[in-house]
Order: sequence, then C-alpha cells, then structure tokens
Amino acid sequence: MEELETGVRGRTKQAILAAAAATLGKDRAATLADIAAAAEVGRSTVQRYFAEREDLINAVTLDSLRVLGLATEEADIGRGAPGEAMRRLVTAAVGVAERVLYLYGDPEVVASFGGTDAEDEGSIAVRGLITRGQADGTFDAEVDASWIETVLWSLVYSASDSVSRGHMPRHTATAMVIRTLEQGISGGSR
Repeated sequence: MEELETGVRGRTKQAILAAAAATLGKDRAATLADIAAAAEVGRSTVQRYFAEREDLINAVTLDSLRVLGLATEEADIGRGAPGEAMRRLVTAAVGVAERVLYLYGDPEVVASFGGTDAEDEGSIAVRGLITRGQADGTFDAEVDASWIETVLWSLVYSASDSVSRGHMPRHTATAMVIRTLEQGISGGSR
C-alpha cells in the first residue's frame, strides 16, 4: 500500500481526497470546483495535485479503499466474541460513511478496481468473522454466510446514506444497523 505523504502537502492532498469522496458520494457529476470548495482550496490547487479528473477519481477510489480497510483493521474483528466484533465493524464502517457512499454508490467505481468480490484482507476477515459467529451459534448457521455479508454491507450503505442526507446522526445510524443486523441474523431461538 502507498505510504501517505506528510506535512502541508500531505494534509492538503488528504483534504482534497476526503472532500472528493464526500462530494462525489453525494453527486457523481460534481465538478472540480465543487470538490475544491468542499476541500476549502482553489480549483488550481486540486489541479496541481490531480491534473485530470480521472487521476482524482483513481486516487479517491484507492484512498477510500485504504480508509475503509484501516477502519476494518482498527475494529480488530478477529478479537473477542463474534457479536461484539460485528458491532465494532459496523461502528467503524459507519464511521467512514462518506467513503462507503463513494465506493458503493456507483457500481463502476469498485468494478474498475477488480469488483466487490476482491480477496483483500478486510473481506477475508469479515467472512472469517461471520463463519466464526455461525460456528459458535451467535449468527444463524442456516443463513448463507455470503448473504449475511451482503446484508451487512447493504445496511452499512443505507446508514451511510442516512447520515449523509442528515436524516439521522452517525451514532443513531450505527445503532440501527446493529439492531437490524442482530435481530436478522441471530443464531439463538426466538
């Protein structure tokens, strides 16, 4: 993975990437001027870092994958009980809602980088968490693990969208995802 730049240049670049993800996550047709305004820099500054729109899109996609990967890694989903690990994962993913919206709001974004079924460390860890939860009865073993993963990311995306639109605060959206997910995939009898 690419090492992040430090100093003023690195902070400016990260501000542009974060603003681009948030802006393009809401409006795929956003202009460089819109992104520059969101990053609180001039359009010429954006163009100094990213000469072409396609360069910016590629950089935002890679950076968003990096940010989501770091959030997943920091959730440490290999540790502890599966239910608690799943709650940490949801909290971490909704915590980077703007990146989730950017990455998954347009199927072509992730498809251009190998698709959503890529075997990255984060995906493998999430599948491992689900399998571990099914093995110990935390998650319903009769529900296909890939379905649980699909439902997880669908709920995270919906929560991210609600946060982005201002319909609910991040902590409420996180709690709603956890509640819906736990009630839907519980392995216990009802």
